[in-house]
Amino acid sequence: MTNNNDELIEQIRRLKKETKAIILSHNYQLGEVQDIADFVGDSLELSQKAAKTDADVIVFCGVHFMAETVSILCPHKTVLLPDMHAGCPLANMITPQRLLEKKTEYPQAIVMCYINSSAAVKAESDICCTSANTVRLVQKVPLGKEILFVPDQYLGSFAAAETGREMILWPGYCPTHVRIQPQDILRLRTEHPHAKVVAHPECRTEVTALADAVLSTGGMIRFARESEAKEIIIGTEIGILHRLRKENPGKSFIPVSEQAVCPRMKLITLETILWSLESMEHQVKVPEETRLRAKRAVDRMLEVL
Repeated sequence: MTNNNDELIEQIRRLKKETKAIILSHNYQLGEVQDIADFVGDSLELSQKAAKTDADVIVFCGVHFMAETVSILCPHKTVLLPDMHAGCPLANMITPQRLLEKKTEYPQAIVMCYINSSAAVKAESDICCTSANTVRLVQKVPLGKEILFVPDQYLGSFAAAETGREMILWPGYCPTHVRIQPQDILRLRTEHPHAKVVAHPECRTEVTALADAVLSTGGMIRFARESEAKEIIIGTEIGILHRLRKENPGKSFIPVSEQAVCPRMKLITLETILWSLESMEHQVKVPEETRLRAKRAVDRMLEVL
């Protein structure tokens, strides 16, 4: 690590104390960002951590919908997203207007929205979910009740297959996860015959079908820690490799694809974190009416867990 980084880290730590701030980082962030964070996790873990923190300021190192979720749960705290260009193409594949149109087609359906959606979409939904708990939440829906699942078709189809439920799926997808191809897994299995394969449920159906386990990023962290396998093939955004290797030095982690990079997850840096704390920007604040409606969907998810 360079002296410049050391200086940045020292300045960030000083400002954190002065502003009573906490830094939360998603598992896909740059390694330097994960290393300076107070907590690193997946969407669900970060939401829960944010809801419980007594910090005045939450610096959220992730993408916009995640910072919005923190604002939904922590309306009286200052929520900072160090780079406002850190958006999510999947979340942008659905709008509240288009969801309302779809709801008129299926007026009796329960709307389950993946956390990878805007606060405005959450406000039009009945319950929120994450990749860690979608299957469990689908199982809780009474049999015979239609489920409209938005916006990720692959997570929805995985949950439908796991639960045996028919679901109405929105045709959204994560551009990063669809880069992961089944032929890459087949090749790596030949090269590493003793390795276990884990894949994220945002991957294509033909990819998750080849995995030994289909897990959220938080689930992958636990799997890596608990598995006896010395080699694990990782089918998700490659930012998670930093934490996997850091926490499991005796194991080897092989990405299914080096192309599985989310450029928006890489926008936040030590420099932007420092600037964010100095300027108290960019603040993410969900309007109160939207927040209250969206919070109902998030609360229903948290109540089930």
